[in-house]
Amino acid sequence: MLQELRLFLTAVQFFTRIPAPAWVGHSAQQLEQAARYFPLVGVCIGALSAAVLWLGAQALPLPLAAGLSIAASILATGAFHEDGLSDFADGMGGGHSKEKVLAIMKDSRVGVYGVIALVLVLLLKYQALLELCSEQSPLFVAAALIAAHAISRLMAASIMLAQRYVRDDDSARAKPAAQKISRASFAIASLTGIAATGLLFAAGAHPASVFIAVAAAFMMRAYLAARLQKRLGGYTGDCLGAVQQLSELAFYLGLLINI
Repeated sequence: MLQELRLFLTAVQFFTRIPAPAWVGHSAQQLEQAARYFPLVGVCIGALSAAVLWLGAQALPLPLAAGLSIAASILATGAFHEDGLSDFADGMGGGHSKEKVLAIMKDSRVGVYGVIALVLVLLLKYQALLELCSEQSPLFVAAALIAAHAISRLMAASIMLAQRYVRDDDSARAKPAAQKISRASFAIASLTGIAATGLLFAAGAHPASVFIAVAAAFMMRAYLAARLQKRLGGYTGDCLGAVQQLSELAFYLGLLINI
C-alpha cells in the first residue's frame, strides 16, 4: 500500500503543481509505473474545479465562477496539458513530415495553430460548462467535471497502451511518464475512470447521456489515434496532452446532446 501511495503521489507531483513529501522520491521507473494513477489525478483536478465553481457561484455571477473553475484546473496542473495541445496543433498543422512535426512540437515557441487551438478549446469548454450549469444541478455539474477529467486522462492512457512512443532522444521531460503502460496498470486506470463516471449516475444522470458522453470522448480519442498513427507512427507527451484536452471537451459536448 505504501508503494501504491508513492506511485500516486509521484503522478500528482509530475502532473500538477502540488508538492509531494520528500519520502516519495523521484525516478524514471516510478514515473512509468505511476501511469496507472493518471485518471485518479484527474479526479482530484475535477474535484478542485468543481469546488471552485461552487464556491465562486455563492458570491459571483455564474459566468465568472465558471471561468475561475477552468482557471483553477489550469493553475493546478501548470497548464501541462494545454501546453501539449498547443505544441500538438503547431506540429500537426505546420509539419509536412514526421521529423518536421516532432521538431515543431519540441520548439518552446507557440505558433498560430497552437494559439487557435488553445483559444477554441478553452472557449468551447467554458461555454459547455455554462450550459451544463444552466441545465443541471450543482451536484450533476460537479460529477461531470470529475468524470470528464478522469475519462480524458484514461483516453490518453489508452494511447500509451495501444501505440509506441516515437521520440528517440532522452531530452523530453515527459518521456518517463509517456512510456508504454502495462496492461495491469491500464486496468487500474480503467477502474478509476469507470468509478468516476459512476458519479454521474449517483447525481441523477440519464444512462443514455452518460453513454453518449463516454462515446464522444472515445470517438475523439479514436480519431486522434488514427491521425497520430498515420503522421507519426505513434505518440509523444504533447500528443497525450492534446488527447486529454480534446477528449475532455468531447465528454462535455456529449453530455449536452439532447436525447
